[in-house]
Amino acid sequence: METYDAAIVGGGIIGLASAWRAAQRGLRVCVLERESAGRGATAAAAGVLAPDPETPGFTALARRSSELWPSFAEELRSETGIDPGYTRCGSLALAFDGTRDDTTGGVWLEGGECRALEPGIAADCRGGLLLPQDAQVDPRRAVAALAALLGDALRVNADVVELDGHGVVLADGTRIEAERVVLAAGAWSSRRLAKRLPIAPVKGQTLRLRGSLPATRIIRSEHVYVVPRASGETVIGATIEDAGFDTTVTAQATELLLGRARRAVPAVGALELVEAVASLRPATPDGGPLIGEWEGLLVAGGHHRNGILLAPVTAEAVAALLAGEAPPPEAEPFNPGRF
Repeated sequence: METYDAAIVGGGIIGLASAWRAAQRGLRVCVLERESAGRGATAAAAGVLAPDPETPGFTALARRSSELWPSFAEELRSETGIDPGYTRCGSLALAFDGTRDDTTGGVWLEGGECRALEPGIAADCRGGLLLPQDAQVDPRRAVAALAALLGDALRVNADVVELDGHGVVLADGTRIEAERVVLAAGAWSSRRLAKRLPIAPVKGQTLRLRGSLPATRIIRSEHVYVVPRASGETVIGATIEDAGFDTTVTAQATELLLGRARRAVPAVGALELVEAVASLRPATPDGGPLIGEWEGLLVAGGHHRNGILLAPVTAEAVAALLAGEAPPPEAEPFNPGRF
């Protein structure tokens, strides 16, 4: 029977990053992923590193993780040769009705100033908020780097069907023992493994396009964001749908996102659509993540639309807890025991 210091259920960016940080502390870990690494919400994510304005209440946690991202990305690049694409490109939040909104910081620009910075945006933009601290990363490249670092500690096609505080059982009957079990299975955590855990799925669809980049910054407008990457890829997202565990890509959502993106950035119309993806974000009742002890398990989940942003600080917290240390203070308000 295999025995580990920690068995981590879920091979998205949260589970992989947590396993990496734990291994760096000398712990023997395994990551159990029922499909391939990063295939779920991580693969669909645009990789915007800025707090989601629709999920308030965790400014300190988001700020701490934002501060960790540059060194986190550089470690991945230097140790694997895989560049995760971290770029502090800034973002521009457009306004078309003339309403000035600088409550979240940043610098307010009038319409002409916005177009001087980003000629590809709509001609009738009345103004926008420039947020130079916002950044981006390519989640798929980050996952590739983490998977390379973990090597044989990552087990794909390993479907966990049962778990408790001291181990897990795979679909093929294999029992894996561990001193601690970390549940990081995203939206599927509560459906398949821990039904009382307060996590629910929120469907989101994103698009990937190729062609001349329509902007140099992340462009935000009502209900849409446009993320240009140096690789030549542009990501557009994202819908918010109450659709249970359905992950079907729909033509309706694709047209909706394209229409919203073209309204904000007409230059998007010249790009070629190469991929549409649907995934499930793990949401909690108060919008904050779950990081900490819960019924004999360690939980790292419920990150909703902020999983990529919060990966470094969540990994630090999980690794510290596994090592018997206190997590970063910014994570303490998000203990699952609050529910």
